[in-house]
Amino acid sequence: MEYLERRVGLVDERIESVLAAVDPSELADELEHVVLAGGKRVRPAVTILACEAVGGDPDDAVDFAAGIELVHNASLVIDDIIDRSDVRRGTPSAWAEYGYGPAIVASDGLLGEAFALFSRNERAMGIVAEAMVELGEGEATELVDRPTNEAEYKTLARRKTGALFRAAAELGAVAAEADPVVVESFGEYAERVGVAFQMRDDVLDTTADADSLGKPTGQDAEMDRPSVVQVTRLTPGEATAEARTQSDAALDALDATDLPDTEAMQYLRDLAEFVVVRER
Repeated sequence: MEYLERRVGLVDERIESVLAAVDPSELADELEHVVLAGGKRVRPAVTILACEAVGGDPDDAVDFAAGIELVHNASLVIDDIIDRSDVRRGTPSAWAEYGYGPAIVASDGLLGEAFALFSRNERAMGIVAEAMVELGEGEATELVDRPTNEAEYKTLARRKTGALFRAAAELGAVAAEADPVVVESFGEYAERVGVAFQMRDDVLDTTADADSLGKPTGQDAEMDRPSVVQVTRLTPGEATAEARTQSDAALDALDATDLPDTEAMQYLRDLAEFVVVRER
């Protein structure tokens, strides 16, 4: 665990340095409220681990890892506004703390800082831009073109969650100057992990305790949001089993890279297993 904590620590230090330079100070405070309130840092960890798994130096991936976490947090600010969710990670959400206008500005600020971190690499910019398009399509689908079956739900999950996971892994591989086939395999791995993550998130919204989860539960039903349980009518246990299928496919994609079974690769494998059984 110390191995992973050190690497996530590098990302946190970079994020803190970026936010400390934000002007005006009021905006900096809002961005820090969003990003430094906690979070699993799963996506930046994937970026660093993918870079190392390919044989790169984790320092080369820190800017990309910090950037993908800022993009993720920007999307959460908007999610909370749409859902009227007043708690995020056990603290007031951005709109609940500062109001709708400042929260939207904070989301824009996070995206601006993120793209500044990606701007030195054309491939990175393309990867993140594509993920942002997918994310926007996912948000729109959830609001106006709701899925009605399992296949449509998985498309939504891929766009809403899988696309940003894919970007996280591809950025790490690009930082290590991996060839396009390896970049694609890491992207496939992470996209599958993201879909499994979203499916488990939907299950936890149905079954978990709000205090343990760090955010309100029952939101999917209350907001009439298309969760895996609602759309497919799978039981929570059946939905978790399907998440396991996605996890297994993610592991197959890792195997396709034929890379050495390093510590970084093992952590990536562990992540694919963890997203299925996590409790928060």
